[in-house]
Amino acid sequence: MLAPVVEVLHLTKIFGSTKVVDNVSFSIFPGEIVGLLGPNGAGKTTILHILLGLTSPTSGEIRIFGLNFERHRSEILQKVNFSSSYVSLPYSLTVRESLRIFAWLYGVKQREKKIDEVLTLFEIQEIASEPVRTLSSGQITRVNLAKAFINDPQILFLDEPTASLDPDIADKTRTLLKKIKQEKKISILYTSHNMREMEQISDRILFLYQGRIIASGTPEQVVARFQGEDLEEVFLKIAREKQVSL
Repeated sequence: MLAPVVEVLHLTKIFGSTKVVDNVSFSIFPGEIVGLLGPNGAGKTTILHILLGLTSPTSGEIRIFGLNFERHRSEILQKVNFSSSYVSLPYSLTVRESLRIFAWLYGVKQREKKIDEVLTLFEIQEIASEPVRTLSSGQITRVNLAKAFINDPQILFLDEPTASLDPDIADKTRTLLKKIKQEKKISILYTSHNMREMEQISDRILFLYQGRIIASGTPEQVVARFQGEDLEEVFLKIAREKQVSL
């Protein structure tokens, strides 16, 4: 078996008196899409923030590419990128200007060529000269996704990347992500509240509840674990339970 590209070991995060992430451990392997699933407040966003270095864990260790994240943060983040429907881009800049800044930050060679490539990849060439402030939420989502591929990352962290897209573009985006994963062996950690999407795109699901992983496996295995018909039924069952057996 290939070595994991991401290893999360006994990760805990406490804010004040609240334990938001509780002794979480998991791995992500090359070319694998892992869906991080759970109700609001389960700890998904906090885990993503820790993996991106935006906040520090209370305890635990993260290894990415076999390196300790705390000691090799800059080196690791050059090979990582992310997209989120909830992160704003510079509103006064055009789409191309925004991508140019990110390309510069990542030290991308042949920047204009790479910018043209990601604009084409997400079918947004026609808005390249438009100011970000004039874009629809769906267009901004696609620009964020284009930004996520600007440095040819080996690992992608995607936080509800299709939340603002219409069904046609969302389906094209899922298909594109699966194609890129196959061709380039990119590893992806993916969050979404769209259960059908999680079933379609995820090789493996990590189900979080109250800061802990309560189930891990293929979508089919997780559904079977909770004796549901599909992930949506499982999600509703867990979200509405006052207590879940771990």
